[in-house]
Amino acid sequence: LFCFPERTLLYIAMKNYSAISEFVLLGLSVDPHIQAVLFMLFVLIYLLTLMGNFLMMLMIRADFHLHTPMYFFLRQLSFLDLCHSSVTVPKMLENLLSESKTIFVESCLAQAFFVFATGGTEACLLAVMAYDRYVAISSPLLYGQVMSNQLCVGLVWGSWGLAFVDALINILLAVNLDYCEDHTIPHFSCELSSLFPLSCSDTATNFTLLLCSSVLHFFGTFIMIVSSYARIVSTILSISSTSGRSKAFSTCSSHLTTVILFYGSGFLSYLLPASGSPLEMVFSLQYSVVTPMLNPLIYSLQNKEVKAAMGRMFRKYFHSLL
Repeated sequence: LFCFPERTLLYIAMKNYSAISEFVLLGLSVDPHIQAVLFMLFVLIYLLTLMGNFLMMLMIRADFHLHTPMYFFLRQLSFLDLCHSSVTVPKMLENLLSESKTIFVESCLAQAFFVFATGGTEACLLAVMAYDRYVAISSPLLYGQVMSNQLCVGLVWGSWGLAFVDALINILLAVNLDYCEDHTIPHFSCELSSLFPLSCSDTATNFTLLLCSSVLHFFGTFIMIVSSYARIVSTILSISSTSGRSKAFSTCSSHLTTVILFYGSGFLSYLLPASGSPLEMVFSLQYSVVTPMLNPLIYSLQNKEVKAAMGRMFRKYFHSLL
């Protein structure tokens, strides 16, 4: 073997490749003191995310006043926020306390799959919710007939199915990639765009597929949302009374705020190169950690029906204690 230097180098390279079974997530900081502060901060954010979204789901299920298509979709959004946050935050918290900060290749691919799938489902669901608001404002008398239970359930299942198929196709191609000696990911979580630079295989097909699916999925749903809101604005402007306009706009203000947070941070996060820059980290944290915590708060503060339902639930709870 050692009589042929080129074979020796090939043997070493193959040995290095076969030994790679895990990646290293660099995370947010290498300073132990900063890591301790970040751990406490993100534990608090994660607990608030769990509490807020569980409370929203429980309240919508328990209060018959909220048994409408709008709140059916809001309940699904809360469940998605729980899933999306739980995919990344627990591992990030573990790495903040750990010195190794490693993740198995299989676990990394699984995390990348669920990040893509839950994010894609939420994009579809936000487009569905925009259409729901358009129907409620433009055809209030026919709202119950148009947004039937069968249609609502079908739209939710369609959102899940489309996103999971999209994520599965991308992940199946990524599974076949060969990963070389460089196994350091400059991020706090595994995403497909972060894995491609680590591969010594040709990733042109993977990158093209990811780009096309992201454009069709995320930009496609964004165009649908913009189209729905263009029709909503047109309908609101046709309302003669100022109070009617204000009431119509208030019904979609919470959803519009959620859309801006989700798509704003999501687009900026994916448009920036996967270099681990502080700006990229900020947008990724906003997209995957902060937004799921803020959504229940947004709907609680801006929606009168949610605030009324919350008041009824707390009064009922305190009366049962007395």
